[in-house]
Amino acid sequence: MSILTISDLHLALGIDKPMDIFGDGWKNYMERLKENWNLTVSDSDTVVIGGDISWATYLDEVYRDFEYIENLKGKKIILKGNHDYWWESITKLTGYVEKNGFNSISFLHNSAVMVENKAICGTRGWIDKSNDNFKEDDLKIYNREIMRLDMSLCEADKFSPEEKIAFLHYPPVTKDLEINEDYLAVLKKHGVKRCFYGHIHSKASKKAAEGTFDGIDFKLVSADYMGFMPYKLS
Repeated sequence: MSILTISDLHLALGIDKPMDIFGDGWKNYMERLKENWNLTVSDSDTVVIGGDISWATYLDEVYRDFEYIENLKGKKIILKGNHDYWWESITKLTGYVEKNGFNSISFLHNSAVMVENKAICGTRGWIDKSNDNFKEDDLKIYNREIMRLDMSLCEADKFSPEEKIAFLHYPPVTKDLEINEDYLAVLKKHGVKRCFYGHIHSKASKKAAEGTFDGIDFKLVSADYMGFMPYKLS
């Protein structure tokens, strides 16, 4: 059994939202993702999908995208991205996948999921305070997401895992590509050694902060950056 991850699938089977307008790298992306996924992932593996799953606006529009995910190999753990407007309460989301027989899909929200002896933890995150677009209203959301990351990692303590692995949608970095001290403090508090994130695409990906910072390895796993190939953690 292996753990893999990929973020920002931006599926659009239920609505008309072509992604190739963002560049040639997105041409036939759903076909490429399916082929790469099923060559890389086995039925016993778990894939963490780090947000921006579907362009659907409402939960009743997400069926075909979830059907697509269900038909891919392995178990899938999903966390929220900034474009996942269809996201509702965990009760509604869990009821939706159960009702429709999407048995390989579960959600990460204020929680931790054990995969073998490793704890999958994380949250959506938010834009950094150093961002020029950060407004006063963003501070409440920003602080809440820091709290949710801590909550998720605290939940993992209940299982005494061998390792806690953190997943975020928004990059935990400043506009100067320095690791955000608020996220870093939470990750260090809980002994996290690996953190994966998404959200960044195209030319911006070249400026992603990757590598080891203060003992924690950070890696960008947006789908287009990864060539639509899930990344194997170990």
